[in-house]
Amino acid sequence: MYVLAFKHAPLEGLGFIAAALERHHIAVAQASACEMVAQASACEVVAQASACEVVAQASVCEVVAQASACEFAARSAPAGLILMGGPMSANDDLPWVPHELAAIREAANRGIPVLGVCLGAQLIARALGARVYPNTEKEIGWSPLHFTEAAAADPLFHGFSGPETVFQWHAETFDLPPGAEHLAYSSACRHQAFRVGGNVYGMQFHLEVTPEMVADWLRQDAACGDLREVTAPIDPCAHASRLAEVAATVFDRWCGLLH
Repeated sequence: MYVLAFKHAPLEGLGFIAAALERHHIAVAQASACEMVAQASACEVVAQASACEVVAQASVCEVVAQASACEFAARSAPAGLILMGGPMSANDDLPWVPHELAAIREAANRGIPVLGVCLGAQLIARALGARVYPNTEKEIGWSPLHFTEAAAADPLFHGFSGPETVFQWHAETFDLPPGAEHLAYSSACRHQAFRVGGNVYGMQFHLEVTPEMVADWLRQDAACGDLREVTAPIDPCAHASRLAEVAATVFDRWCGLLH
């Protein structure tokens, strides 16, 4: 069994998601969406340039480790899709965006579990018919995440009654897709998590980040970018211990959705 993870930027690692996948003995095929577009002409299975055809190819899952998009296309369909963050917008006119949106829609329709983080959640929202647009403010750093009443019965978030402090780094937000269950919110951004059906999850916040990942992001952005708007220093370890516990629970539960 394996999952396909779309990475949109080198620094957007799987973090605690990777740890959960390893605990459940689930392999990861990592491919960038732009890599899929660039290699599609060399892949017989994507000759029609349709990412959804790639997802729909086979029903039997097999282990693939660090596969390229072309290798993925030539093998069986993944047990799940993971879409990570990135500095771009889900609305950008980039060549890989239509392919990734199509893959999301096909996976959702086929009941394949989908997990989107930050940009990944925005791509899911757009793929399923919702609007993506600038948030009223940039949300960067540690902040409380509040759960809705619906979260109490959710397969991933049940049991989290009070607010949990999570890491944020985003400038855009989204409307909920039609039929979505609203699961979490923050004071700066109402739509922090949602579920569509029983298999598609979008999370605006970064539950996957390790202290090392946060420190790396802060170093990379220190010279220019969003941190110019942050008034207080960000400690990568400030809430890392509790975040790791929450992440283990949520991502272990997501792994339980995979077949």
